[in-house]
This record gives sequence, structure tokens and C-alpha cells, in this order.
Amino acid sequence: MKAPFITFEGGEGSGKSTQISLLCEYLKGKGVDVVVTKEPGGTQIGVELRRLLVQGSIDKMDANAEALLFFADRRIHMTQLVWPALENGQWVVSDRFADSTTAYQYYAYNKRLSKEDIDMLYQFAVGNFKPDLTIILDIDPKVGLARSFKKAEGMKTKETRNENRVLEFHQNLRQGYLEIAKNEPNRCVVLNADQTVVALHQEILAVIKERFGI
Repeated sequence: MKAPFITFEGGEGSGKSTQISLLCEYLKGKGVDVVVTKEPGGTQIGVELRRLLVQGSIDKMDANAEALLFFADRRIHMTQLVWPALENGQWVVSDRFADSTTAYQYYAYNKRLSKEDIDMLYQFAVGNFKPDLTIILDIDPKVGLARSFKKAEGMKTKETRNENRVLEFHQNLRQGYLEIAKNEPNRCVVLNADQTVVALHQEILAVIKERFGI
């Protein structure tokens, strides 16, 4: 079996980071060589792009500019980290990938940006490559945002640019993720993120065992 590329998606406060950490701990315990990464920010250049995208004022750039920066980060991420790791036989687990761009810059902005343009940018940056599995952690935006703001209280650097958007933005985002999953049911699995960390972890492990036999 070729090494898989697994992505985690979801709105703010859905618990992706916690679940990725638990999954990778489990995989390493099974002897799997796994690389953990994220978008944006999985490379040295990505760290700078992340700062531009997730910090500061919500109106410092529009959806088009955001999409271009995300795909610039994605191209660098793929060529410098993801593809080399997969070719080396390492599993790669990423906190966000291209579904985030579609969900945020297309659906959450209420389709102000063309889906055709997003698809064109994807083809230009990534080609026909897609994740082997995408786990979407679904949560009521009000619950997720409360979690996210609470987490940010203890952080020196506030990555709350998206959290500061209006509730409608986050509701559109949630529906966008559900639409993505509906359109690609073989790749995407939607799980309820509004449950205990342990219970959600067990559901994720069940998916991993079913898909990859480990």
C-alpha cells in the first residue's frame, strides 16, 4: 500500500489539532512513519504566509487575494514537504488542505469568488493529486467559536482573524464543508466534533482502520 495523504478539515474550534495529535500518536505506536503538517504554515515560507492570512484585520484583503496566497503556500507545501514525504513512504497528516480554500474563500464568502477560478488555481498548483482521506470535523459554529476564543486567551500570538468574522460567515463555512463531503463521499468522512475528545478519537480510529487496515 502506498503511503496515504490524510487531511483534517473543519470550522474554527472543531478540535483538529487535538485529534491529529492523538491519531499520529496512535500511528507511531503501530510503527507508522508519519509526518504531521498544516496549511498554511507547513514550510518556512508558509510560516510567513500564515502570519499574513490568520492575523490582523479581517478586511485587509479580499477573498481573491486570500485564495492566491493559500495556493502559493500550497504549492510550496506540496513540492517541499508532502510529495517528498509520500515518495519516501511516509504517511502525511495535514491540518487543512485545499478543501479549506473552497470552504472559506468560496462558500463562506457566499460565492463571491468563482468556483471555476478556485478549481483552476488547484489544477495549476496541485494538478490531479488529491488526499486519500479527508476527515471533516463538523460542529455548530457558535460552539466552535466559543472554544476557539477560549483557546486564544492563553496564546501570545492571536490567530483570530477568521474568528472575528460575522456568524453568517461561519454558518456558510459549515454548509460548505457539508456540501464538499456530499460531492465526494468516497474521499470525505464527516464526524460530529461536539463530543468528548476520547469518543471522537475512537471514531477517527475506526475510519482509519476501515480505510487502511491499521
